[in-house]
Amino acid sequence: MAQIQVNPTRMELNRLKKQLVVARRGHKLMKDKRDGLMRQFLEIVKENKILRERVEILLEKANQQFLIARAVMKSEFLEEALMIGQSSIQIDVDTENLMSVEVPVFEMPFEKSGRMDSLPYGMASTTGELDMAVMALNEAFPIMLKLAEIEKSTMLLASEIEKTRRRVNSLEYVLIPNYEQTIKSIAMKLDESERGNLTRLMKVKDMIVKQAIEASIKADADA
Repeated sequence: MAQIQVNPTRMELNRLKKQLVVARRGHKLMKDKRDGLMRQFLEIVKENKILRERVEILLEKANQQFLIARAVMKSEFLEEALMIGQSSIQIDVDTENLMSVEVPVFEMPFEKSGRMDSLPYGMASTTGELDMAVMALNEAFPIMLKLAEIEKSTMLLASEIEKTRRRVNSLEYVLIPNYEQTIKSIAMKLDESERGNLTRLMKVKDMIVKQAIEASIKADADA
């Protein structure tokens, strides 16, 4: 395991211990964030599946009704009905903070007024099949908009999950082990240095005691 290149001093040891505490706390926070993002991601994926299935059913219904309408209506009447425009649609785009990820929020003001339920053409020259097809599309449109919002949110969350996962792995398998190994190495060097100093002090003490004894014996002999 790689070590951080620092001077093996007591000050550096204390500094690295503090950084290790911060790294472990950051690792826990990042793991909690990753788990929270995963829970949000799974919930959104489930909602995405439900909406997609609903949209596919409505679009399939609209296509079937259009085919029937084309078969029973004159082509010029069908084209004229489809060429008639409906009132313009306004989409409000906003963002929402979801686990520190800015996800889009799409809203249609006309949803509350019910303008999408009206048909853009008269009923004199059209059939019920065309009406059902248009109504199915009208019903599918807000769901498709919500689906677009959710799929974009899913992409953003997946990207953030990947970034968070890399940071967690970097802390767990690189930075924290490096701190631990460096702290262990410095502690061993300091202990070794202290043992060496203690050995030298003991030798000095023995020398002083020996000199004191010799001086005492000499003094007794002179007396």
